[in-house]
Amino acid sequence: MAPKKPLCLPFLLLPLLTLLLPQADARSFVVDRDHNRFLLDGAPFRYVSGSLHYFRVPRVLWADRLLKMRMSGLNVVQFYVPWNYHEPEPGVYNFNGSRDLFAFLKEATLANLLVILRPGPYICAEWEMGGLPAWLLRKPKIHLRTSDPDFLAAVDSWFKVLLPRIYPWLYHNGGNIISIQVENEYGSYRACDVSYMRHLAGLFRALLGDRILLFTTDGPEGLKCGSLQGLYTTVDFGPADNMTKIFGLLRKYEPRGPLVNSEYYTGWLDYWGQNHSTRSIPAVTKGLEKMLKLGASVNMYMFHGGTNFGYWNGADEKGRFLPITTSYDYDAPISEAGDPTPKLFAIRNVISKFQEVPLGPLPPPSPKMTLGPLNLHLDGNLLDFLDFLCPQGPIHSVLPMTFEAVNQVHGYMLYRTYLPHTVSEPTQLWVPNNGVHDRAYVMVDGVFQGVLERNMKHNLFLMGKIGATLDVLLENMGRLSFGSNSSDFKGLLQPPILGQTILTQWLMFPLKVDNLVKGWFPIQPLKHSHPQTPSGPTFYSTTFPILNSGGDTFLFLPGWTKGQVWINGFNLGRYWTKRGPQQTLYVPRPLLFPRGAHNRITLLELENVPPQPQIQFLDRPILNSTKHRTYVYSLSSASEPMELSGH
Repeated sequence: MAPKKPLCLPFLLLPLLTLLLPQADARSFVVDRDHNRFLLDGAPFRYVSGSLHYFRVPRVLWADRLLKMRMSGLNVVQFYVPWNYHEPEPGVYNFNGSRDLFAFLKEATLANLLVILRPGPYICAEWEMGGLPAWLLRKPKIHLRTSDPDFLAAVDSWFKVLLPRIYPWLYHNGGNIISIQVENEYGSYRACDVSYMRHLAGLFRALLGDRILLFTTDGPEGLKCGSLQGLYTTVDFGPADNMTKIFGLLRKYEPRGPLVNSEYYTGWLDYWGQNHSTRSIPAVTKGLEKMLKLGASVNMYMFHGGTNFGYWNGADEKGRFLPITTSYDYDAPISEAGDPTPKLFAIRNVISKFQEVPLGPLPPPSPKMTLGPLNLHLDGNLLDFLDFLCPQGPIHSVLPMTFEAVNQVHGYMLYRTYLPHTVSEPTQLWVPNNGVHDRAYVMVDGVFQGVLERNMKHNLFLMGKIGATLDVLLENMGRLSFGSNSSDFKGLLQPPILGQTILTQWLMFPLKVDNLVKGWFPIQPLKHSHPQTPSGPTFYSTTFPILNSGGDTFLFLPGWTKGQVWINGFNLGRYWTKRGPQQTLYVPRPLLFPRGAHNRITLLELENVPPQPQIQFLDRPILNSTKHRTYVYSLSSASEPMELSGH
């Protein structure tokens, strides 16, 4: 008789699996319309959330910022996914380093924070082109954020890569994502293409399933075009707005279910040339407490703002072109440098009245460092390095071409032609139809002549001999992220006119400035043009040691005009000392080499250098010094409520 076979292990585990499966199925986040609330795993749940953008914070600092948010009493973090940050070229995807949003999701889990995800495809966020990739504009007639087949094909391709990677992170699958936003404040976009929104909703459902909560959010004026049946409707507003009226309007679109403010503004963004925006602590905490008393769920935008490093800032169009500053401090509860502010402690106190706040003190502010002043030395004019900046050589065209037409996404492009005749008297150079996008630095035979600027300065006067070299360096100041229904092409959109002559036969040099700074400095320029008083686009640099462990610091550029800064090859972003309000650039400690190693700082000054080319590192930021009041453009009087939407 054959021996009896022992029971196999899977059979023995069946009773245990039977017990566990109902618990796994119990993971859910749903709307309880009968009782106007959310349910998390079947229990009543209200989220108190804050916005933090992983793409504005160095990866090594993610855990610190998320811990501070959790210790403030938040139970959810909300963040966008910028398409252009992850698909720099069609079909080329980058989820590495500071672009590893899955590592950020893991850090949120470790901080015991749930996640509200906002993948767009459009995000605004004061981010370059609202998160849409600039390569979309290589098809000049494309209609963004509509059911244009070219746009939908690109969106579908992107989401078929992104959303399957998100799927395991959904809450009911064991992850931490409880809800996902479709598009972003679409009601503020004049297209109002319902077919487009339906397409997105269907795509999200097809790739993510039916169990994840999908929602929209809009300012009150955008609910009509921004909401869609089958998606949960939420609203945005700030402390100065009429909460009762706005929530009453929301009920017309979402009669039952929890009230949700998806963007409760703790501060506001800054534009170059305007004053630094702030929101008072009493105003923010009073509105927050009132919402929580109503049982509403709320997300605070922003809870930690961060920095628009590199070229990533966006721009608005509200009467004129308004580029966003490098700092995205936002007057948020956690400062740009990651420090708790009095606003944070006041908010934490309000939250503690409604739900449990983690015990223990918040981490203290990070150590800060001062250094300098340091003298910078002249490396050479930008034109001296042209062969290194554009090693592939120029593109020739009868008429000037845009950045998009030559596949130049960010930064700078040099346009060159030659004077067709002698100009012996000062003669007007201008570009019709506001065709400078965004700022042009004009040189004749290497001598700086002045600046043309979108919406601001339309002409200057030149002289020169026949055959003289006319160079026009174009700066892309950030593509529109809000406030326009049209594509924001960069460069010379129209041929410049000198007197009555349309200038033709252009050479275009797409410049790879970051490659030069990262890999080639220090190098000797091919030409040597060191004027006694340098002006126009010019490189300066120096090296410096830090004799101790160092700390976070703030780069101060007194007397410099406008330009770009790199530290150890990392693009800190733009400075515009002359215009303000931002006077310092945040330098996170991890960017610096400590204990005697040499750090290199490189400046590309675009206009005028101070008599003493010096810089300093300060232990506190200067964000509120607008130098030239003539550039201030007021959107509203101080007594009016903050304008809604725009994120």
